[in-house]
Amino acid sequence: QVQLVESGGGLVQAGGSLRLSCAASGGGFSANGMGWYRQAPGKQRELVATITSGGSTNYADSVKGRFTISRDNAKNTVYLQMYNLKPEDTAVYYCNADGLGDYYGLIYWGQGTQVTVSS
Repeated sequence: QVQLVESGGGLVQAGGSLRLSCAASGGGFSANGMGWYRQAPGKQRELVATITSGGSTNYADSVKGRFTISRDNAKNTVYLQMYNLKPEDTAVYYCNADGLGDYYGLIYWGQGTQVTVSS
């Protein structure tokens, strides 16, 4: 069974930094595209950043220049380095991944990790 396990969330003051990690494992799963999304209370889930297996990245305008997405293909792990955090970045952050090979076309989500930025 494929699992995505996130870590690294927490409480930080405005202007601070956090690094999120998400490791995919189970059933010989290899990730194709990977990404981070977030959902604030009362709002819809929104894209934060994505990265392809080849390393091409895409960011939401609201995080460009402050967040960096990266991945370690050997570890099936995606990271989100967040700098200069703002109170409006407060949300539950979810990672996702779509699969290769036998898992082609299937998308998996992590359980979410809370990021809270105090002003």
